[in-house]
Amino acid sequence: MDSTVTVIAVGAVVAGFVQGLSGFAFGLVAMSIWAWSVEPRLAATLAVFGALTGQVIAAVTVRRGFDWGRLTPFLAGGLVGVPIGLWLLPRLDVPLFKAFLGTLLVVWCPAMLAAARLPRVTAGGRVGDVLAGTAGGVMGGVGGFAGAVPTLWCLLRGFERDTARAVVQNFNLAMLSVAFIGYLASGFVTLAMAPLLGLVAVAVLVPVLLGARVYIGLSEQAFRRIVLVLLTLSGIALLVSSLPVLLAR
Repeated sequence: MDSTVTVIAVGAVVAGFVQGLSGFAFGLVAMSIWAWSVEPRLAATLAVFGALTGQVIAAVTVRRGFDWGRLTPFLAGGLVGVPIGLWLLPRLDVPLFKAFLGTLLVVWCPAMLAAARLPRVTAGGRVGDVLAGTAGGVMGGVGGFAGAVPTLWCLLRGFERDTARAVVQNFNLAMLSVAFIGYLASGFVTLAMAPLLGLVAVAVLVPVLLGARVYIGLSEQAFRRIVLVLLTLSGIALLVSSLPVLLAR
């Protein structure tokens, strides 16, 4: 149990810093660390709670105004997606899901990093925003991964740094709140988890603030590169944790 507590604390610290820096990715980073020794349902609950806690802290620390016109399509899709994610969670093949998500990140993010001068995606518009929000909602319900797809979509749309962060930050805050309420209503959260939830809340506090401070000094290009590199590394970690399980079947 002591080793599990240590792993949870380390995962929360690292993921908290990344979330403060990028505005998302707590679940991706934390799960890539926790997947080795934390039971999947507990890990998912802690990831959603930690991401929500970090998002609240980051939202207060790095305030960015948001445009309801930009945000609303993402929220509309996300509110459809979260219940789907909650339904999938107890039925999900966790290693297969991690392998799929890891492959997506490892293939797509380096391609975007190598093609930094790609033209903006103008086709799809609001429909694309809704679909990105739906995918984010599903992944948020599954384990706190709400920001990955919307962040990639914002980069493809060519949103400026602060615009992208405002969309993702507010989207994450809304979706993670709905997801955690769903976890409570579904009985995923138990009294026995309370000490670990408290540990995660304490562990993310300072790292999120440090990450947010670093973010303020970043240029547009540096922010883009950091986000894509972080997503790529998260994808590699997810593949490393899932492929041995799948190959052993």
